Amino acid sequence: MAWVTKSSTEEYNQTPEPPKQYTRREKAGNWWHYNRIVVIIVVVVLAILAGILYDMFGRPEPDYTIGWVGDIDLPEDTAQALTDQLTALCDDRNGDGQVLVELAQFPYNFRGESTADASYQMAVITRLEGDLGTDDGCYIFLLQDPEGFENHTRVLQYLDGTLPAEDAEDWQNMVYRWSDCPVLAGLDLGDYTGVTTMDDVSGSSQDYLANVYIARRANRQDGANDYYNACDVLWQTLTEGAVPLSADETDG
Repeated sequence: MAWVTKSSTEEYNQTPEPPKQYTRREKAGNWWHYNRIVVIIVVVVLAILAGILYDMFGRPEPDYTIGWVGDIDLPEDTAQALTDQLTALCDDRNGDGQVLVELAQFPYNFRGESTADASYQMAVITRLEGDLGTDDGCYIFLLQDPEGFENHTRVLQYLDGTLPAEDAEDWQNMVYRWSDCPVLAGLDLGDYTGVTTMDDVSGSSQDYLANVYIARRANRQDGANDYYNACDVLWQTLTEGAVPLSADETDG
């Protein structure tokens, strides 16, 4: 057998190949591949923090907040037209150079007939009760079911401003019907399209609100605060010339 050997003096090329030179785009793509999840998480967290900070320091404070309590939220067109029209009737209460009316919506069915998720309904009623527990929440309410609202909350006052007994059942003496209030019935609210985001039902916003009731929350503290007094003035404006419910309605 013949053996083939290499000379001990034979030289070999031992120089390794130089490392690959990446372009800037390739480097950026590689970095993004390994860090994209972290970047996305940081962006989401920063967005949440920005929203919280804006709510705390950047968003202008409303001069008045009107509460809506109905089976569902008001149609978007109706809600926008209502806040626009109410703004024209309000003053710059907080002196920030602009008049801002906010509509706080509490979609809740007091008869237990809601199709909404139970946890969502619980969140709504918790938010409503939290609002009622503050001195700067809603004092004027638009109600689809004033009887259910008053039985649950016990916060309304009589039309003459006096306080009902804790177990009073005559809610009819605490409200005006929308259509019986010349100021409210005369607001130019236009039409709405879509009662919810899932339909395209259209109609008159005034017709939608015709059988809604307006009521005001009582001040049960020792002495009325400035916001309550301002809301009382607004209440007088909105209900000027209003006709109380008829005797047969209050007896029923």
